[in-house]
Amino acid sequence: MSNWIILVIGFTAQILFSARSVMQWIVSEKQKKVLTPILFWQLSLLASFLLFVYGYLRDDFAIMLGQSLTYFIYIRNMQLQKQWHLLPKLVRWFLYVFPAIILFVGYNNSVYDREVLFRNEDIPLWLLLLGVTAQIIFTLRFVYQWFYSEKRKESSLPMGFWLLSLTGSLLILTYAVIRKDLVLLSGHLLGSFLYTRNIIILKRQQ
Repeated sequence: MSNWIILVIGFTAQILFSARSVMQWIVSEKQKKVLTPILFWQLSLLASFLLFVYGYLRDDFAIMLGQSLTYFIYIRNMQLQKQWHLLPKLVRWFLYVFPAIILFVGYNNSVYDREVLFRNEDIPLWLLLLGVTAQIIFTLRFVYQWFYSEKRKESSLPMGFWLLSLTGSLLILTYAVIRKDLVLLSGHLLGSFLYTRNIIILKRQQ
């Protein structure tokens, strides 16, 4: 597949991620408290779907790892907001099995190789470890948010979510600069500002 198509997929994913964050920020600024509208999770799921494809096409394990771990948390939050069942059943099943399908097809057609994943010549081991660490921290924000929301039986974005978001985003920015990845760079520059702003709003709210 040509590089420009891969970039279009990646930038579309980042635009959707940025759109969800900007939308959530605007709603929160208006209400003077941190809110989580359903559109935040809908855009998150769609963007995660596309960024998973982007990471697959770039043979970038760090990107795929992050999306694989958060993908189902987005679905769970839609369930907590009682919106998941509104999607057509066929669409729900496809979204459930999509990550497994793309990995299974890739491995069985020799398109996707673990050697390529972990020994990409463009990504030295230390940089891969930085990317994976950044994605794990960035992903932990949603694991934390998931446990927090399950305990309260409602979808919400607590302070710990925003602190992990900012830490992970700054590390991913470092990875993006070294990797010269404009898709990650553009998304996390804006994200870092929005995460900082939500921390400020939440502190005032508390």
